[in-house]
Amino acid sequence: MSISFNIESTDSESKARCATIKTKRGEIQTPVFMPVGTLGSVKGIHQRELEKDINAPIILGNAYHLYLRPGLSILEEAGGLHKFMNWKRFLLSDSGGYQVFSLAQTRKITEEGVKFSSHIDGSKHFITPESAIDIQRTIGADIVMAFDECTAFPIDHDLAKKSMELTHRWMSRCIKQFNSSTHKYDYPQSLFLIVQGSTFADLRKESASFIAEQNAEGNAIGGLSVGEPEELMYEMTELVCDLLPLNKPRYLMGVGSPLNILESIARGVDMFDCVMPTRNARHGILYTKEGIINIKNEKWKNSTDPINEDPISFVDEYYSRAYLRHLLISKELLAAQIASVNNLAFYLWLVREARKHIQFGDFSHWKKEMAEKLNQRL
Repeated sequence: MSISFNIESTDSESKARCATIKTKRGEIQTPVFMPVGTLGSVKGIHQRELEKDINAPIILGNAYHLYLRPGLSILEEAGGLHKFMNWKRFLLSDSGGYQVFSLAQTRKITEEGVKFSSHIDGSKHFITPESAIDIQRTIGADIVMAFDECTAFPIDHDLAKKSMELTHRWMSRCIKQFNSSTHKYDYPQSLFLIVQGSTFADLRKESASFIAEQNAEGNAIGGLSVGEPEELMYEMTELVCDLLPLNKPRYLMGVGSPLNILESIARGVDMFDCVMPTRNARHGILYTKEGIINIKNEKWKNSTDPINEDPISFVDEYYSRAYLRHLLISKELLAAQIASVNNLAFYLWLVREARKHIQFGDFSHWKKEMAEKLNQRL
């Protein structure tokens, strides 16, 4: 095993837990939120800010996008994505399964793998479970994801079952390829598998049981946050967490809003990623300890208050709400950067606070109070 996972505290009123993931590179304390750096860059954020201001222990890169650009030869020559982007902390690489899902008009799924046309230049490509592992070996992320098929919502039961079974066969091939290959750089990699099954309880149970039997170093829940009602997402998440091993990290892929994250922590999830904090930041939506701000609103035009009265990053020390609104309305590039730092700092603050309250023993009470604020528009 390349990683160890040590649970340190649990919540008596929910299934929340906090733990530490230990590897050769260092430690990740959970619950953890992972900023999305699809192309080896978290949009609008310097690596220095990620380290010193946001203090993100781990970020994501995407195998599909990095395979197309800059390409594997450049990444390998650089010594992997860590060195290419000068990131000394943890990296997780998504295998590209979700991108296959989003390329519905330009791809063909077969038993062997996926044929698709590049969104960049239309060139033809073919990715198999084996090549998805090989691509991620070259990228060099600390955690690599198995290749899966992500289904849309809604979908009928028969199609969801066929897709899940295909994903399971692909998982087996990913495991075989991962075990028969080795890392390219001077640190080991860990393989996480992915539970599928859409919003059907019987399929999620079957998939979670299959994944649990494989004894991977970590497990993920995929195929949620694709349009299903939130309550269904929570229901499926809790069902799967109850079946996955207690002593392995659980990663809910692509989720979500601050409230989604708190509710999912309460159901036993350890790791999260989502583009929401940076995407919404670019449109002027700011997350704060007291609620959500649409900084484009006229009401902030003359506000000299910081974004957060109780600071969570350097943004609160340097910039007022009025100034950030001015930048955004003026379409200044700095606006997106400031807003993105704020939102990512808030997400990291939120999961660290969740950890503190799990350790202290009042997580459920704190979550209820925070939920009221997180739903509030200021």
